[in-house]
Amino acid sequence: MAHTTTHLPVASTFVGSVAGAITRFFSAFGAAMVHLGENSQKMRQINALQALSDEELASRGLKREDIARYVMSDCYWV
Repeated sequence: MAHTTTHLPVASTFVGSVAGAITRFFSAFGAAMVHLGENSQKMRQINALQALSDEELASRGLKREDIARYVMSDCYWV
């Protein structure tokens, strides 16, 4: 596997600080969106159902591949 790194020269200190601020903003925004998604009620329900055995899912009338469809059925047409 190869890794490539590119370093671009910064035209001025001001441009570099603005670019750094924008990068930090979008990194924080992205991390917040991931945090919201991972901690939603739907994800907790999916994780709880994923933790069940196949037999326990069958007793509820579910198959493992149908968990997301079951949980999200009230939000999305899946």
